[in-house]
Amino acid sequence: MSERDPKGILIFGGSGSRQLTQRICEHLDVSLGESEVLRFSEGTLFVRVQENVRGRHVYIVQSTVFPTNDHFMELLFWIDALKRASAESVTVVMPYFSYAKGDKKDEPRVSIRARVCADCIEAAGANRVVTVDLHAAQIQGFFRIPVDDLRALPVLCDAVVKHDPGDLVVVSPDAGFVKAARGYASYLGASLAIANKERKAHDEKAEVLEIIGNVRGLTALIVDDFTISGGTLAEAAEKLIEKGAKRVFAMVTHGVFSEGSMETIERSPIERLLVTDTIETQPTSFSTKIELVSIAPLLAEAISRIDKRESLSVLFPQ
Repeated sequence: MSERDPKGILIFGGSGSRQLTQRICEHLDVSLGESEVLRFSEGTLFVRVQENVRGRHVYIVQSTVFPTNDHFMELLFWIDALKRASAESVTVVMPYFSYAKGDKKDEPRVSIRARVCADCIEAAGANRVVTVDLHAAQIQGFFRIPVDDLRALPVLCDAVVKHDPGDLVVVSPDAGFVKAARGYASYLGASLAIANKERKAHDEKAEVLEIIGNVRGLTALIVDDFTISGGTLAEAAEKLIEKGAKRVFAMVTHGVFSEGSMETIERSPIERLLVTDTIETQPTSFSTKIELVSIAPLLAEAISRIDKRESLSVLFPQ
């Protein structure tokens, strides 16, 4: 067990985000907090903090996916362990919040899953949450503690510009993402188009019906907050080529990537798909079309500013 500088930043990584946590620590020039997770034969988890956190402001980094429920429960156990070890505060850095998709009661007799998870995080003892591109902004209101919903927009946009894509048109994958897509278009100085999409069930499949807007002769850039099967991206890319787009790029914050998604992306006209490293436990190997863009510098800067009691507003694109 090591002894830390009592004024230094203290960061721990859950088993869902060990690599990302290490990158964050490297940017901040601090050591990763010592801890361990044990998994017993019946499926239960045991977490242990292996250094003194008494009176400290502590950060725990954990995305909650693959396996979603295990990683979410592990996060709760980390919060509880740190609070019971007398940490002054616990900031949850949750790069990808998997249950954010359950943000509303849009049919009878269903749970608002994101609200249930928010209540659990608070009950476990978290003092603050930092996340990236929540599926719906109103989820911040499910918490009674501060929530900083960071944007991957500048990180992804700066990465795609390096490919010299030419004249761009930003494409929203559906009507619900238009406002966010407009932010990407504004940042890149590009026009905007919309893929009209219809989803008929909860099977993660949607049909792209048409493209609204001019894409002929332009490089189309499909943007979204996450992709699972890659189906919507692939269908939109095919429609864009049919409508005269000369090239198709895509970029999403969270590359969830279920089994079979890489084959879908490989067969599609997408030239390059940029994703951040908010998720690192996917059950599939990446296609050569995938480019990983690290979100670690953004999260490191947020942690540094929180630790120094500085404003985070400069991290949000205007």
